[in-house]
Amino acid sequence: MIYAALAVLLGIFGFLVLSDGSNTLMGLEKDELARLAFSGTLLTLLIAGFWHRFRDGMGENLKALMIWALLAVALVAGYAYKEEAGEMGNRIVGTLRPGSAVTAGDGTVTITRRADGAFSVRAEVNGRMQVFQFDTGASSVVLTAENAAAIGISPAESDYGIRVSTANGVAMAAPVYLDSLTVGSITERRVSALVSRRGALSGNLLGMTFLDRLASYEVRGDRLVLRPAR
Repeated sequence: MIYAALAVLLGIFGFLVLSDGSNTLMGLEKDELARLAFSGTLLTLLIAGFWHRFRDGMGENLKALMIWALLAVALVAGYAYKEEAGEMGNRIVGTLRPGSAVTAGDGTVTITRRADGAFSVRAEVNGRMQVFQFDTGASSVVLTAENAAAIGISPAESDYGIRVSTANGVAMAAPVYLDSLTVGSITERRVSALVSRRGALSGNLLGMTFLDRLASYEVRGDRLVLRPAR
């Protein structure tokens, strides 16, 4: 094959030397043929050198070629199915780390149940990470005084004027507004919330002042599914 290519190139050079400048070959002018012949010669020499080295270690080179071909196929497949691969990766992360929000292509957010049966939801409050317990029985989003202080929310003592029922009994809480509350790709702004007195609650509650803003929410087996409002 290489010898045939060289013969064709020699034929082109011969045509260039013997022609008077007015002839064409296959519709190509003389200068175009010259560029083609020069480029073809370089390419042929490169291929010849590569083939000589490839032939000397045929077994190892074929193995390397197969590996590179498989990598190329994997890269093309990864690009073609990048959305599906990303969603699968998110599902794996959600399963290995319960509470992590997994966002699907349609914006739906899924959270996996913890081993103790509760739904622990990792969310950002005013850009700071907090962990909430999913609680449809809580009429409001509730932050403990300790967690609220950690994100810069410290109600005055006189603001604790709302009575709330907790597992430990009745406690007093202060009303606040959260600039933003984000779960996965779902962000709600100016969310009404309560801050409980210090020691009244053991954790934050993701209550109805956030959940009511969603298009829907439901529990499917061991998964909590949140759908954003459109």
